[in-house]
Amino acid sequence: MTAAAPIPFFELSGDNYELGRQHGAARAAQLRAFLDDGVARLNHLLDTPVSLDSLEPVLKAFRSEIENGVPELAGEIRGLADGASLTQDEALLLQLRREILGYHSTRRPSTRPTSGDCTTYARVAGGHHTTLAQTVDLNGNLDDQTGVLSIRTAGSPRDVLMLSFGGLLGYLGLNSDGLAVGINLVLGGAWRSGVPPYLAVRHILDNAGSVDEALDVFAGLRLASSRSLMLCDERGAAWVESMDGRVRVVRDTTLVHANHFLHPEFVGFDELNVFARNGSRRRQDACVERLKALPDDAPLVDHIALLSTPPIFVPNDGDIRRERTVATVAMRPALGEVRLLGSQPGAEPQVFTVGPPDVPSARSSREGGRRPEVAATREAVGG
Repeated sequence: MTAAAPIPFFELSGDNYELGRQHGAARAAQLRAFLDDGVARLNHLLDTPVSLDSLEPVLKAFRSEIENGVPELAGEIRGLADGASLTQDEALLLQLRREILGYHSTRRPSTRPTSGDCTTYARVAGGHHTTLAQTVDLNGNLDDQTGVLSIRTAGSPRDVLMLSFGGLLGYLGLNSDGLAVGINLVLGGAWRSGVPPYLAVRHILDNAGSVDEALDVFAGLRLASSRSLMLCDERGAAWVESMDGRVRVVRDTTLVHANHFLHPEFVGFDELNVFARNGSRRRQDACVERLKALPDDAPLVDHIALLSTPPIFVPNDGDIRRERTVATVAMRPALGEVRLLGSQPGAEPQVFTVGPPDVPSARSSREGGRRPEVAATREAVGG
């Protein structure tokens, strides 16, 4: 395997404001450059340019929803702004990019057909072999905004390991209780002010230790936009589709989800354009077939390999507006282990672990009989 530039790793600890402040201080230069690049690159992606001033009513409505729905994360957003010397609106905008982008353009194939937007699966296989894995397909050339957050919240019974892009407080990850959460874009219903799904993932990992608890936490949130989450612990797995305040759940020992609705009650409301839907089905079918050939005790590197070739892996065609695979992730919830590959298939995945601070090997990998080291760049989080 070839070497690739390591994805930065940030260790954060304290109350929510302090977590945000440390995160912002560590990424201040990158976030400032990102925001200055066409308003966090939104103007490279939208047909009609936006500005902070034009978005002020949207930001105000979302701020109220976030403060009511996930107040602890509202405090963390304030800390992010202070740590990175951003305005409160700028820090909030970083959490809302996907909602601001909306999905109107994907409904007009002549404007920008979507080529990919994450393929996710969970397989329950004998405790520590249970795996949640996915590609992360995004537009906007976000490779330079990728980071991994190790989050230890003061007073919390659990730690969280989170993949993040461009100042996001949440995206996908797992916690020290052995719960993993993945995420897929699905398009349907009205998008509105509410809790952004990326923040919902973080809220779930902060407050739930199992699939059952995660479903309870999720049910209490008013989501801003349609999404599918993949939930997995060592005992079981479920995907949950959410649209227009309605939620549908499917449980099984093996689950695969791409970007079209799967629940029969939602299929008729799918707004994915025909090209993107066909691509989503191809990725779904390829993932199902590859999983059948993968032994239950396969190591995580084999799960990474499963996701690292087309049609599941979506290569870069040079168009900033098109989704492409910027990361591939495989997680073992029972071990608290994450293997993460950037946008270079064939490179060596980085390894991250999360677990109780007093038992450093409790969440270590059993593959090869040794605890993997965290092959990551540990960034300073002071300031």
